Amino acid sequence: MLSKKALSINPSPTMAIDSKAKEMKSRGIDVIGFGAGEPDFDTPLHIREAAIRAINEGHTRYTPAAGTLELKEAITDKLKAENGLEYNPAEVVVSNGAKHALSNVFTALLNPGDEVMIPVPYWVTYPELVSLNDGIPVPVETSESNHFKATPADMEKAYTDKCKALVLNSPSNPTGQVCSKEELKDIADFCCERGIYIIADEIYEKLLYGSNSHTSIAGFSERAKELTIVVNGVSKSFAMTGWRIGYTASAPDLARVMASIQSHTASNPNSVAQKAALAALRGPQDCVEEMRAAFDERRRYMFDQVQSLPHLSALEPQGTFYLFVSVAKAIGKTYRGQKLFGSDDFATLLLDSEKVAVVPGTGFGAPDYIRLSFATSMDNIIEGLKRIGTFAGEID
Repeated sequence: MLSKKALSINPSPTMAIDSKAKEMKSRGIDVIGFGAGEPDFDTPLHIREAAIRAINEGHTRYTPAAGTLELKEAITDKLKAENGLEYNPAEVVVSNGAKHALSNVFTALLNPGDEVMIPVPYWVTYPELVSLNDGIPVPVETSESNHFKATPADMEKAYTDKCKALVLNSPSNPTGQVCSKEELKDIADFCCERGIYIIADEIYEKLLYGSNSHTSIAGFSERAKELTIVVNGVSKSFAMTGWRIGYTASAPDLARVMASIQSHTASNPNSVAQKAALAALRGPQDCVEEMRAAFDERRRYMFDQVQSLPHLSALEPQGTFYLFVSVAKAIGKTYRGQKLFGSDDFATLLLDSEKVAVVPGTGFGAPDYIRLSFATSMDNIIEGLKRIGTFAGEID
């Protein structure tokens, strides 16, 4: 019999939708995909060239388990210059993507029965990783009226003496919302008073719009820094999703444990990708701004168009490349005689009838929502929203 724990884990709905859309495309079906959480841009040229040089120069062997010293130094320099955080290279663990980094964090932190508070809506992988590591994911309910951001009052309702950690994702996947400095300070105070670890997933920190800015919660006090595990990487900001380089910065005892875990589970991060990540962090940053500006244009167009469609509504995203769309007004209604019981039905019927792939909110803990990614071309966005409009117009 297979592992009961493994069998209890749900596959990622975001990857499932993306895979189905790609399979349909491979059969010649004209599918517009709003599912994948990855930039549609090529990795910038100077980063690709650094990887080619690494291969030609023979950087294809094992590296230290927690990453090369030169890359860890680049990460600490980045954290100091951009986030105001002082770490040394021994406190950094480079992993095979931020998802792997999160897996290391939960493996290192959790004992059976430990609780981890996760604000809802959440990225689909958080509760699954907690469960895989014998922890108990505890949802923290939030409200759309507060832009889906958890307050200390929200957390107090979910908190018990078994709580070990809080997952904090700002800018947020799937909602695209960003916590202000004041909101983060309140969360830091709540966690510091109770000795709760803060797992700060900052992978979208460079994808911000308007007047929004990013603040690292670890920077509020020495106590906050002791309790915070900063999780980040190069995937989203530098269009390097397939390169699989993420990292953590944390207290030295926790970093040592995560490095030890990784030495047994992965040996080391990809050697060539580490050279590419070094070029990303040390090289020119104008490519990041060019991509961010393109996302911003798409964001504004998608938000405006969705607001004009029947049965749909959304909060304007402040960061990331996602629009979180409420389909609550469509639930209970019918589409061509088929009743919509939730966002799963909405997404399935939309893909089957109009050939548009969106991610249902069920996996995010928000069954009345869908997530649209604007990390795709403007042509795709225009055509895809036209099709969604046709679909929504037939719901009654």
